[in-house]
Amino acid sequence: MQPTTRDTPWRSPARDTLPLGRAEAEAALARVEALAKVMDSIVAIPGTNVRIGVDALLGIVPVIGDVISQAISSYIIWEARRIGASRFTVARMIGNSLIDMTVGAIPVVGDAFDVAFRANVRNLALLKAELERKGIRSKSIDL
Repeated sequence: MQPTTRDTPWRSPARDTLPLGRAEAEAALARVEALAKVMDSIVAIPGTNVRIGVDALLGIVPVIGDVISQAISSYIIWEARRIGASRFTVARMIGNSLIDMTVGAIPVVGDAFDVAFRANVRNLALLKAELERKGIRSKSIDL
C-alpha cells in the first residue's frame, strides 16, 4: 500500500493541529491582527485611499526606527509560529519582513516603500490562509 500525503514525515496529522489551545490561539491571532493593523494601516491619509501605520512613521527615524519596526515584526512572526504556522509560511513571513527592513532602510525611497509594501498585513494574510488551509479558522472572517 502506498503512503498518503498525510502519512509522510513532512506532513503528519499532528502538524495540522494547534500547538496551543483554541482559545489561546484565537487570542494570539487577535493580538497579531491588531498589531499588524497598527503597524501598517492605522491612519488614512485624508483625501486618498492610502493608509499608513506606525511602521512608516518609525521608518522616518534612521536606523533605530527600522530596528524597532523589525523587532515588532519579529514578534508577529514568533506568535505565528506559536499558533501553528508551518516552517514554510514562517520562512515567507521572515522574507517579507526582511524585504521591508532592507528596502525601508534606504532614505526617502524606503519610507515610501514602507507605506506601499505593508509586510505585517501581508504576514497576517499568510497566517490566516495557513489556518484556513488547515481547517482551523473559517474563511468567513475578513482580513
